[in-house]
Amino acid sequence: MDPQTIHKRRWTILGVLIVSLLVIVLDNTVLNVALKTIADPRDGLGATQGQLEWAINSYTLVFAGLLFTFGVLGDRIGRKRMLMIGMLLFGLASLLSSYAQTPGQLILARAAMGFGGAAVMPQTLSIITNVFEPQERGRAIGVWAGAVGIGIAVGPITGGLLLDHFWWGSVFLINVPIVIAGVIGIAIVVPESKNTVRAKIDFGGVLLSIAGLILLTYGIIEGGDKATVTAPTVFGPVLAGAALLALFVWYESRIEHPSLNVRLFRDGRLSASVGAIALVFFALGGVFLFISLYLQDVRGYSPLQAGLLTLPLAVGQMIFSPRSAGLVKRYGAKLVAATGLTMVALALLSYHFTAVHSPIWILEITFFVQGSGMALVMPPATTAVMAVLPREQAGSGSAINNIARQVAVALGVAVLGSLVSSIYRSGLKPHLTALPERVRDVAGADIGTTTGVAEKFGAAGRAILPPAHHSFVHAMHITSAISAAVAFVGALVVLKWMPGQPERDVEIPPVEQREAVEV
Repeated sequence: MDPQTIHKRRWTILGVLIVSLLVIVLDNTVLNVALKTIADPRDGLGATQGQLEWAINSYTLVFAGLLFTFGVLGDRIGRKRMLMIGMLLFGLASLLSSYAQTPGQLILARAAMGFGGAAVMPQTLSIITNVFEPQERGRAIGVWAGAVGIGIAVGPITGGLLLDHFWWGSVFLINVPIVIAGVIGIAIVVPESKNTVRAKIDFGGVLLSIAGLILLTYGIIEGGDKATVTAPTVFGPVLAGAALLALFVWYESRIEHPSLNVRLFRDGRLSASVGAIALVFFALGGVFLFISLYLQDVRGYSPLQAGLLTLPLAVGQMIFSPRSAGLVKRYGAKLVAATGLTMVALALLSYHFTAVHSPIWILEITFFVQGSGMALVMPPATTAVMAVLPREQAGSGSAINNIARQVAVALGVAVLGSLVSSIYRSGLKPHLTALPERVRDVAGADIGTTTGVAEKFGAAGRAILPPAHHSFVHAMHITSAISAAVAFVGALVVLKWMPGQPERDVEIPPVEQREAVEV
């Protein structure tokens, strides 16, 4: 495909890439709505809160750990080719997830989905970087980021509709037709491209990062489950994971072809942008987990209703993401991203004032502000990350952007989810004395289990629901305050180090002079 044809089809190519992106975003938002159903021992798999967190983290940790490898592979063997391989792997793993028989099987299948997602995500952004010239790239990335808003909107609603009519596995099975449509579009429209400069794959770095992140997150989840940091199964994995990650940084700084070139972080544009992405998604990780449980277990909404109630979050992203490039041109990336992070922080702080029976319209406004703030952070930060690296290394730049988000979400879910669980159990424990002793520990494990136990023990069971709801909301308050503080720190990071007014676009050689483009 010649460069002129690619240029004419660039927006069509972007549309196909968005379909590939949507299947990944859709999967994660659908899973959030399905958490309560998967936790149900009768209609789901009877998963505990810790298992639910691992159903999320098994995907995100594998995804993050392999992003650099698949980014490099895409640059080396062809981005279109790797994109199609990733989509097919993701579709097959989705099929396995939908028919999982135990929480363990679901966790493993979700990890397999992480392999496919890791092959897909870097290619979408690197292809955009190679298809669009600098003057249009910010707008294209804004539309790309806005697709996340579409996924957030469509995911919960689709998940709610499916759960109202089908079994829980249908929320994963829905990925299969989207994958088929995406593969067909990729084959027809997307051009093949690759970097002519070949580099070795850093298998040692990949293994160190995966092992370190899994051990660290496992220890954090164990700490939440056991409500202690002194148990060997808690501090042991945490210390081992931190040591492996430190070794990973040391190793990456000394090899010739690292999966993560840590020296790049000396550039303030890169470090500030990646830091902003990481901080905002760490803050949001636990919030996405407890809001779904709050809407369904505390407020009593169905999965479909809970999905519809989160619509303003997506609307905010859909409205402001495509407009962020214009705002950056006018006011600079620093001001736009700092404003977005401040909006996110204020939205997170407002959850601190949410009560068991708060008017739902207040929550809707909070969702909209949160989504709008995210839309003002992600496109400028992503564009800044991609601007640091030359186009032939677009896969690495895309991987840096996405690994910051995915690792932050995984750690946010682990840390903040564990905090919610620990505070909830501690607050509810004195109110469980009316239940038989044999079920007290189970009843106090998490809000979903408490609700299920309460339904089986008549008046004694119903009596624990009000204190359970108040304990969960109290845990939300503390967690949201911490999340807001993290987002405010992100705003300060942006104000300190992110570039201000945009620089003039630098002339970049045409595609045919930069890299090999195949028919």
